[in-house]
Formats: sequence, C-alpha cells, structure tokens
Amino acid sequence: MAGAAVIVGTAILRDGRILAQQRAFPADVAGMWELPGGRVEPGESDRAAVARECREELGIEVSPGAAVGPDIVLPGGKLLRIYQATTDADPVAVEHKAVRWLSQDELDDVEWLPADRILLPVFRDHMSGRA
Repeated sequence: MAGAAVIVGTAILRDGRILAQQRAFPADVAGMWELPGGRVEPGESDRAAVARECREELGIEVSPGAAVGPDIVLPGGKLLRIYQATTDADPVAVEHKAVRWLSQDELDDVEWLPADRILLPVFRDHMSGRA
C-alpha cells in the first residue's frame, strides 16, 4: 500500500492508563472513542503529525516515539498507524466531546471506533509493557 494516505493515532500512556477521546462528530460516529490523531499532511512526517494533532485536539505537547502494532487498512485505502507518545501536560477535549484515561480493565467499557477496537490487544500489550 505504498503511497496510501496515513492516519496517525497516538498511544499516550500515564500511570498505566491510555488516553482516549470521545468523538463529537460526524453524527455516525459521535459518542464513539478513539486514540488522538489524524491525517498526515503532505510533506509532514508521521511523528510531526502526531505532535500537531495532539496540540490541535488536546491542547498539549507530546514527545512522539516508536510505532506500535500493525498498520490497519481503513475504508478508502488509508492506513492507520499508531505511535506511542509521552507528555506531562493535562489534555483537554478541544475538538472532542470528552477525554478519559483508561486502565486495561476499562478498555472494554467504552465503544471504540472499529479500527481502534481491532487494536485493543495491542493497547493491552503496550500498557502492560509486553509491546
């Protein structure tokens, strides 16, 4: 899938919890949960997109790290690629309905977007240090 548009997601961990955000729109996915992230713009690196998206969506600065888990093929031929990141800042829901720190035991308590749901085992491994 060389040349496919890339959507980055950001696995931000703190105190054994992963940060998730609840979609406010569009209507067909409003209320569902996802990792922070978004489209990689032309000429932008994946890690630069992680940092920019976290500033825009959460009002925080992050330090992007390595990719986590496999790429997921999204509708329309886009690729979802997850990166780990760290931050000491407190995120706020700038473009989303809510943000929430979830423990491993709470991952199934929210309704994830389908692509993120596929990656729940990867999130669990990452949270437990097995990734």
